[in-house]
Amino acid sequence: MSSSVHEQADRHDPVYDRLHATPEFHELRTRYRGFAFPATVAFLTWYLTYVVLSNWAGDFMSTKVVGNINVALVFGLLQFATTFAIAWLYARYSNARLDPLARSLNAQYEEGRR
Repeated sequence: MSSSVHEQADRHDPVYDRLHATPEFHELRTRYRGFAFPATVAFLTWYLTYVVLSNWAGDFMSTKVVGNINVALVFGLLQFATTFAIAWLYARYSNARLDPLARSLNAQYEEGRR
């Protein structure tokens, strides 16, 4: 990379630095983390439970539920359902709680850049 790119990377944007220090920015981060961290922990716990059960509870996972459908298949399909449910919940949460605040901060940023 050229030296001017390194110089630009080392400089801070004063408008961003000012917004970063605002209570609104802190609230945006708090709201995001309030959803993302618990959702990530919950999903990883659910996923690892599936993996552990698949490895060490073979008899349970091979239990037939209906016909040739066993517990392992149901749990595997529920992994997909859980992924889509979390994405849907995040989209709703983001639209209601994150996006309005982010748009406000972005407007302040754009105004400060002028």
